[in-house]
Amino acid sequence: MENHNINYETITRLTTAISQCKDPEEVALITAESVKTTFNTKGCSIFLVDRETHELGLVASYGLSDEYLNKGPIHFMQGIKEAKDAVPIAIYDVLDDPRIEYPQEAKKESISSLLGVPIISHDKIIGALRVYTKEPWEFSVNDITLIQAVALICGMAMDMCRMYKGYKSSIEILKNMRGKDSYGTKKWTPYEGVPKSVDPATNNY
Repeated sequence: MENHNINYETITRLTTAISQCKDPEEVALITAESVKTTFNTKGCSIFLVDRETHELGLVASYGLSDEYLNKGPIHFMQGIKEAKDAVPIAIYDVLDDPRIEYPQEAKKESISSLLGVPIISHDKIIGALRVYTKEPWEFSVNDITLIQAVALICGMAMDMCRMYKGYKSSIEILKNMRGKDSYGTKKWTPYEGVPKSVDPATNNY
């Protein structure tokens, strides 16, 4: 991972790309790809918390093999708990840290270091963003701060997409309930809605 300072150009590019998405999965994929490319890392993955199974479900990933991604379930209440404690977790050596659930799989994937940050929206932890590096990397405060900002943007964007899809679905349901004819354009006359008993001459609108 290259040494990066916090730069507004990176945030602007990410925000612009994410803001054009209309689907939460698309937001996650663009975020993962952008982080991997911008920081020149081994890969990046986006997870969402499943409150029933207490696992982190993979939503999007970029730069990692299918074999590694399918290595097994990831429990967000154990091991790397960035999605439980709402704090970033930086691991310098994945082969020498008890929090890593699958160290041998990480070694086979040529992963040396890992950074995990929570994805938060409306003060609620909804998932985690993880960055993987091929070379050992001691993550700086600037690196962590920038990745946290990206995770926050990702979380807000996914929530907005869900609301957009929910709003769109509600409109379609209302249309189906009322019928398409009720949504036709209709011109109003000056006397429309006026009782017949009222003299039209007094209604000079």
